[in-house]
Amino acid sequence: MKKITTLLMIALLVFSCNNDDDVLIPVCDTATNVSSNSITNNSATITWETSSTSATYTLEYGVSGFILGSGTTVSESDTAAELIGLEANTTYDVYIQTVCDPNNLSTQTDVYSFTTLPPNVATEFKPSLSEMNLFVGNLEDLQITPYAFKYNLSTTLFSDYAHKQRIIALPEDTSMEFDGDGLPIFPDNTVIAKTFYYNTDERDLSLGRQIIETRILIKISGVWETGDYKWNAAQTEAVLDIAGSTLPITWIDAEGTNNSITYKIPSNTDCFTCHHNNDDIQPIGPKLRSMNFDIDGVNQLEQFINNQQLTGVASSTSVRSLPNWEDTSLDIDERARAYMDINCAHCHIPGGSCADESTLNFAFETPLEETNIEDQTFLINYRINADVDGLRMPFIGTTILHTEGVDLIQEYIDTL
Repeated sequence: MKKITTLLMIALLVFSCNNDDDVLIPVCDTATNVSSNSITNNSATITWETSSTSATYTLEYGVSGFILGSGTTVSESDTAAELIGLEANTTYDVYIQTVCDPNNLSTQTDVYSFTTLPPNVATEFKPSLSEMNLFVGNLEDLQITPYAFKYNLSTTLFSDYAHKQRIIALPEDTSMEFDGDGLPIFPDNTVIAKTFYYNTDERDLSLGRQIIETRILIKISGVWETGDYKWNAAQTEAVLDIAGSTLPITWIDAEGTNNSITYKIPSNTDCFTCHHNNDDIQPIGPKLRSMNFDIDGVNQLEQFINNQQLTGVASSTSVRSLPNWEDTSLDIDERARAYMDINCAHCHIPGGSCADESTLNFAFETPLEETNIEDQTFLINYRINADVDGLRMPFIGTTILHTEGVDLIQEYIDTL
């Protein structure tokens, strides 16, 4: 009897296994090689691979860290999906599940993450600097958007010893166009920004800095417009301030000397005074000759040319270079004329704000005999040494004498 029972159980087991083989469902393979491309500030395309045929796919995505089941789902019949309506500068997680049959689903892929691009730079003045989208991350870090690039000048404008970060944001697929040694032709919707700050202690930069203002120029329908953003004490935001204001600033210089000034943030009227020529506002600093110099062994203009940020010129050798006034290996006349070009020529030049009051022409390329410098050395010496508002030169943008600049000009004048 036991033998018969055992044989029956074996027969049933064999019959049952044979029946399972008849209805065996192939495993639905999990997608592999998930990747992304065509990422913008509000969209991305996700692609993947699979060995399953005649399958569909369910994508679930959301801001990084979301819980499966709470995200946005998309069904696809192909191995690619375009995700739209995303937030700029945001990391998203994506999971993909293969659907071979309503009752036969693969396991979810491991999480795949991507980050959208930052928002486009604003081409109109917003109430706050953060809304201009010139910086990413914490505003106080001054980490510029990938849509902009830094530039520097061989000889810089004196602004009460403030440091400056200079950036240019060009519209997509545009460039600065060569137009001689001076200002290039900037396309409409170009944004130029200059941020002023003081290091707490020049001997120890880890002690931080105080950011004061960010001045912005925007070219709108062929016309440059100005705006100035004043930073708050917490260094978390800056607000548009066209009226101008003053605030006390203190810092320790490289020699360990304590300095204090009453810093003046210019009004829009002040900006117009310095930036206008023949009633048209224009940038002052980013002339090609002022940007044609080496930074860390690489010529700045060559970088712009190679990056297609500057077109219409094949080489930086086609552009004159404005000397660095601090380079003592150069002749005194080159250094002094370069200093006066960047600090004085925007007003003392034909069409400048002082053209009707003065015959001086401080543009570097102007021959000495046409500048009237030799005829007015006494007046020049008097004005650069004056330490009274209304007499001090430059009379906008500074509150203290630039000792090194005054010494340079006086030394130059003594040679005439």
